Amino acid sequence: MTRRAAPPAPAMPDLFDADPAAAAADARRADLLSDLDHWVAQGWLRELDRSFALFLLSREAAAPPEVLLAAALASHQLGRGHVCLDLSATLDDSRASLSLPPEQAAGAAPRGLDRWLRPLTLAGWQGALRGSCLCGASEGDTPLVLQGPRLYLRRYWRYEQEVRARIEARLAPAPVAPAERIRPVLDRLFDDAAAPAGPNWQKLACALALRQRFAIVTGGPGTGKTTTVVRLLALLQSMAREHGGAALRIRLAAPTGKAAARLTESIRGALDRLPWAQLASPRDDVPDQATTLHRLLGSRPDSRRFRHHAGHPLPLDVLVVDEASMVDLEMMAALLAALPPAARLVLLGDKDQLASVEAGAVLGELCRRAEGGHYDAATAQWLADAAGQRPPPALCDAAGRPMDQAIAMLRVSHRFGVDSGIGQLAAAVNEGRAEAAQALLREGRGDLRVCALQAAPARLAQDAALRALVLADEDAGPVGPAHALRLMQATRPAPDVPRADWDAWAARVLRAMGRFQLLAALREGPWGVAGLNATVAEILREAGWLQGTQGWFPGRPVLVTRNDHALGLMNGDVGLVLELPARFDDDGHPDPAAGLARRVAFPAADGSGGVRWVLPARLAAVETVFAMTVHKSQGSEFEHCALVLPDAASPVLTRELVYTGITRARTWFTLAAPAAAGDRVLREAIGRRVLRASGLMADLG
Repeated sequence: MTRRAAPPAPAMPDLFDADPAAAAADARRADLLSDLDHWVAQGWLRELDRSFALFLLSREAAAPPEVLLAAALASHQLGRGHVCLDLSATLDDSRASLSLPPEQAAGAAPRGLDRWLRPLTLAGWQGALRGSCLCGASEGDTPLVLQGPRLYLRRYWRYEQEVRARIEARLAPAPVAPAERIRPVLDRLFDDAAAPAGPNWQKLACALALRQRFAIVTGGPGTGKTTTVVRLLALLQSMAREHGGAALRIRLAAPTGKAAARLTESIRGALDRLPWAQLASPRDDVPDQATTLHRLLGSRPDSRRFRHHAGHPLPLDVLVVDEASMVDLEMMAALLAALPPAARLVLLGDKDQLASVEAGAVLGELCRRAEGGHYDAATAQWLADAAGQRPPPALCDAAGRPMDQAIAMLRVSHRFGVDSGIGQLAAAVNEGRAEAAQALLREGRGDLRVCALQAAPARLAQDAALRALVLADEDAGPVGPAHALRLMQATRPAPDVPRADWDAWAARVLRAMGRFQLLAALREGPWGVAGLNATVAEILREAGWLQGTQGWFPGRPVLVTRNDHALGLMNGDVGLVLELPARFDDDGHPDPAAGLARRVAFPAADGSGGVRWVLPARLAAVETVFAMTVHKSQGSEFEHCALVLPDAASPVLTRELVYTGITRARTWFTLAAPAAAGDRVLREAIGRRVLRASGLMADLG
C-alpha cells in the first residue's frame, strides 16, 4: 500500500517583513466576520446574507471590509423586499433604511453596526466598491453592480434594466382606431346620464389605455377597476370586429389562485351588465376565466425558468393582470419578456396596498406620480375626442412624462360611500392622518369596531373581548369563526343522503367561513399568526365548536402555502376540514359499510360555487388559517375583517399594512389591539411608510 505524501507545511511568515497595512486589513475583515456571525445569531441578519459575504471573500481574499459589509446589507435588503441597497439612505438613517427593530426592542441595535457605518462617507463607500473586482458599473459578470448610490446584486440589476426597457418600448404610441370611431362605442358602454357629476374616470381610463401597449388602471377598493377593464376589453374587441376582423386573443391573470378566482367571479358579473346587443362583438369574445401568472407562463418544477419567454412568447394579443401590487420585480421581468412585441399589457391594482413579499414594488414605483395625473396637452385632447371629457386642469401638466400618460387612477369609490366609516378610516390611514384615524375608531361608527385586549399575551384565550369577537354569531351583524362552525354542525346532512347534498353543505359552510377573517401583522409570537391560530382554536374548543385543536380536526380551516399543480391548488387557496361518508357508489349514494372519513373541501377553481374534495394526506404544504397575515389576505375581501396589532412597534407595521388590512373588509372592520399599547402602535404604524429602494423610475418616462 502506497502512503500518500503529506502536503508541505506552510511557510512561516517573516515577522520583520510583514506588511502592517495588510495585517490591519486582515484584522478588520476578521472583526467584520465576527460581527456578521453575531448579527445572524441575533436574528437581524440571515445566514444567507452572511454566506454571500463569505462567498465574495472567497472570490477576492483582499476585499475591503466595507465591500463585504455592503454586500451583506444588499442581500439583507433583498430579504426585506428592496431591490438594492441605497448607500446614501443607509448612511443618513440606517435604522429606517435597514428596517432595524425599534429602539425599545430587546437587543434592537445590531452590535457594532454603527462602528462600521459612522466612519463612512458616500464617496468613500462608493470608492471602495469601485476599486473592488467584485463590483462593476453595468455590463459584465461582477456579482455586484453600483449605479450612483444604489448597490445591486447583479441578477436584480438585470431584472430592473429589463423591466424598464420593455415598459419604455410599450409606451410608444400603438396603432389605434380614430377617436370618432371609438367615441360612439364608449358612449354605449358608459351611460353618462346615470354617472355622478364630474369626470367619468372609468370611461377616461378606457380611452387612455387605447393609446399604447402598456396601461395601468389603479384605484382603491370599490373604485371599479374590474368594471373598467371589462369595458376596455369589450371596446377592444368591438374595434377589432367592427369590419369583420378576427377577435383578439385575450388572457386574464393574477398573482395567486385566490386572486384569480376572485377576478373570475368579478369579470363574469361585469360581463352580464354590458349592452352586448349594441356592440360589434359577442359576449364570448371576452374571456371570463382567470389563471395564475405561474400557470400562464408555464412554471417548471425546481426551476426559476418558465416555458414561455422571449424566445417562446405567449400566444395572446391582450393580457390583463389583476392585483398587480403583488407582482414582484422578478415575475414582472419574466412576464414582460414572454409578451409578444405587439401585445397589450393592462395592469390593475391598488397602488397604496402592500407590495409583493419578494423584492420590488413595481406597481407602487410606476404609480408614484398617479395622484397628480400629469397629463400633457396631447393626452387631454385625445381624451376629449375619444371620451368626450377632459381631465381637470389640476391634473394636466405640459411637462408630463410618457409614463404618466399610461396611468389612469380611479378616484370614486362605489363600495364605500361618503358616510362609510371603513372608507374614511382607510383614507385617513392612507394619508398619514393618525389622529383622524384614531378619532374615527373612538366614535363608534356602525361599521367600525374596537376590540381592546386586556389579557397578557400568555392568557389571550381568556380575554373577554377576544372571545366575544371569535364567538360572534349574529346573522345580521359582524360574525366570527364560530358562525361557520355552528352552521357546519346545525346543517350537517343525514348519513344516507346523496353526494350532491354533501357538496351543497360543504359549499354553504365554505361561504360562511369566508364571511370573517382574522388578520395579523406578524407571523411569530402570541400576536402573530402562529399564536393567534392556537388562541382562536382554544377559544372555539372551550366553547364546544371544535372537538380538538391538533391534526386534521373537523372545522380546521387550512391555507395552501405552495402551488400544487397535480391537485389543482394554488398558493393562497383556503379549504376546510369536514367529515363525510368515506365512499359513494356510482349513483352518488353513500356506502354505509365504509364509515366516515375526513376530507378537505376547497371551493371549485372555476368559480362555479362548487366544491372539490382532497385527502388530507395529499396536502403537503398547508397551515391552519383561523388567522392569516395581511400579506396573504391580498386579493381577498371579507364581510367582516379584524386586524390584530401587537403590543410593540415593528418594522413590518406600516401604513400600507394597516390600509391593506382595513380595505379587506366589505361591511365591518374591527381593530383588535392591547388596550395599553394599541393607540401608540397604531400611530407609529401609520407614520411608517414602505419605501423600497429601487431605481426603476430613475430614468423611466
